[in-house]
Amino acid sequence: MSAAAKDGEMSGDAIGPAVGVATRHESAHLHVAGRAPYADDLPLPGNALHAAFGLSTRAHATITALDLSAVLAQPGVIAVATPADVPGDNNYGGILQDDPIFTDALVQYAGQPIFAVAATSYEAARRAVRAAKIEYEDLPAILDARDAIAAQSFVIPTRTMRRGAPETALEAAPRRLRGSAAIGGQDHFYLEGQIAIALPQEGGAVQIISSTQHPTEVQHIVAHALGVQAHDVVVQCRRMGGGFGGKESQPALIAAAAAILARKTGRAVKLRLDRDVDMLATGKRHDFIADYDVGFDADGRIRALKLMMASRCGYSADLSGPVNDRALCHIDNAYFLEHVEVVSHRCKTHTVSNTAFRGFGGPQGMMVIEKIIDDIARALGRDPLDVRKLNFYGIGERDMTPYGQRVEDNVLHEITGRLEADAEYWQRRAAIAEWNAASPVVKRGLALTPVKFGISFNATHYNQAGALLHVYSDGTVLLNHGGTEMGQGLYTKVQQVVAQELGLPLTAIRVSATDTSKVPNTSATAASSGSDLNGKAAQHAARRIRRRLARLAAAHWGVEADAVRFAAGTVSAGAQHMSFQQLVQQAYFARVPLSATGFYRTPKIHWDRERLHGRPFYYFAYGAAVAEVAIDTLTGETKLLRADILHDAGRSLNPAIDRGQIEGGFLQGVGWLTSEELWWNARGELKTHAPSTYKIPTAYDWAARTTVRLLELPNREASIHRSKAVGEPPLMLGMSVYHAIRDAVAACGTSGQPVELPAPATPEAVLRAVARLRGEAWAA
Repeated sequence: MSAAAKDGEMSGDAIGPAVGVATRHESAHLHVAGRAPYADDLPLPGNALHAAFGLSTRAHATITALDLSAVLAQPGVIAVATPADVPGDNNYGGILQDDPIFTDALVQYAGQPIFAVAATSYEAARRAVRAAKIEYEDLPAILDARDAIAAQSFVIPTRTMRRGAPETALEAAPRRLRGSAAIGGQDHFYLEGQIAIALPQEGGAVQIISSTQHPTEVQHIVAHALGVQAHDVVVQCRRMGGGFGGKESQPALIAAAAAILARKTGRAVKLRLDRDVDMLATGKRHDFIADYDVGFDADGRIRALKLMMASRCGYSADLSGPVNDRALCHIDNAYFLEHVEVVSHRCKTHTVSNTAFRGFGGPQGMMVIEKIIDDIARALGRDPLDVRKLNFYGIGERDMTPYGQRVEDNVLHEITGRLEADAEYWQRRAAIAEWNAASPVVKRGLALTPVKFGISFNATHYNQAGALLHVYSDGTVLLNHGGTEMGQGLYTKVQQVVAQELGLPLTAIRVSATDTSKVPNTSATAASSGSDLNGKAAQHAARRIRRRLARLAAAHWGVEADAVRFAAGTVSAGAQHMSFQQLVQQAYFARVPLSATGFYRTPKIHWDRERLHGRPFYYFAYGAAVAEVAIDTLTGETKLLRADILHDAGRSLNPAIDRGQIEGGFLQGVGWLTSEELWWNARGELKTHAPSTYKIPTAYDWAARTTVRLLELPNREASIHRSKAVGEPPLMLGMSVYHAIRDAVAACGTSGQPVELPAPATPEAVLRAVARLRGEAWAA
């Protein structure tokens, strides 16, 4: 027996009856019937309390007086919690200890929690917090990245990534261009808001029901806040109504506040944020600014690039360090940059601390390089697609990233070539030119943008996962793993993996709620790695069980264990067979263990954070999209007319779920870049904090003509069944819509004119961009 077999591994990752099939989501029937229980649907003990936050109304101030006597006097109020009520650490920062659960003397953003109330009803708690009497002494507030740079205000030190000799190469370049980019943030706007339930247990322990992508971090933060050990806190999450990164670090605040109130009152406490409070108090996608100096030749090939990128991080570090590092690792997107320097500022501002969001800094970095490529093309009077293709990573040459990872699985040329032909790019380009020449008001634009997105956590230690698998004597299986389900289909995919290994129908396998008491030390379900990590861990556990059962069957039939097959609920060897249930019953009576743990850690990866160098990604996922839009130059209104997408999902575990992720990610990216504008006033108050003022895309924004295809090439790396991640990469396909709008705006000027269009490209932004090209004074 090989060493791998002894460890429970088996060769072969062939697609079979359970994997690679367009199976419906495991909770789809519950979702459509409204019977899928989320945290807010769970029954509470009869004496349970409901909590609400009291928030700051100032961006930067000292609290000179805090009187909560009127709050305590409100009907139904049982208790309030302030910093003095925190038994342990008054902090929920996962990396740096700079995030107070309740702020004390210093307020650093409008919307920061100062205290919390526990009352007999949700309505009573919400009413009570408004009775607080708070006096402030205002301090100067820094609200945007430019002001933070001027004040040298940073949450963590500036980082620089450099390769080659960019200064020398810039001086030698035949052409040179300078410009800037402004890329807005984005609210997660999950359908289910932030929520946690704290249930006191014996001996000072607590059970937490949390809508979280990171149960282990919630466990640690709650334990530290209560001054107890990790084993005293159990965190569970069966499903979330969306996460998108907003439930990676932020749920720890909600859970910790609920736990503190539960400890103080001795009663269960539910803390559910309403939409306005959620948007005011929790972080968002980082907005970025960038200034560039690029040198290139007469064809548009980049010779050198110097770039300053700065993100608005908010008042604390949160996840801004890794988010900005990730932006550095995606500044190249699909393009070879031989001589490059990128300076990355992580700006401290008196706004809510920004956090993880689908793509985790990668989309912002990619937007910067795509604008640079587009600007080069327009300066040369060339089609942007030609300049993009000219700068693509090569195959066997021009294939080293600025951070030192070789691009070994490059399918950019194949994807782009196929999509270019299938979407009839050049024919449509000619037709659009004719349209624009004849249409003075409505202009059309077209763009094809590529995506190359690295898969793995930059923090190498997060690239691990565990699973726990039980086989019961009736032949059914209960699976638990460290990943969380937020609608993305992770539970379904891992269920398919186990069904494939044991030769069982999906109905024989149940996936239970993510639970820190079953699988410890879980990584966040993030970085598009949920299926890669947890699928492999579950596969490892299932293969250990299968090996044990195969040995038992082999002994029973007098054959080699390798001859035993598991398929369609039946175990066989040649002409001999029995049901899986029969074999399991035999195993039980033979005292063969029917429970196993599984573990997986991603191979090959390494990362030197100080040098910003290494192999941070196991592989790259690729894709491309062609978008055609129309803009009304009188109103600034934009409309997506057609979208063609070709995406690399490797050998898909579930084409139906992957297609759903591609479609949803694409439209979420479109929303980020066209309609989802976050706006703070001069006092640092977020005024777009509800659906009435913050506009996410809807089904009406979907193009009337859309094609979505999977590339259907197996991953060259040994991922789970040679599949590829599809969580984050499709979001960047939305860049095609932004650049198609830019293309339509460009039609309002003359060839070679720069197009200044910030993201999101709202109607107001489009109108200003058109006016600048036409030389209308009001646009300044």
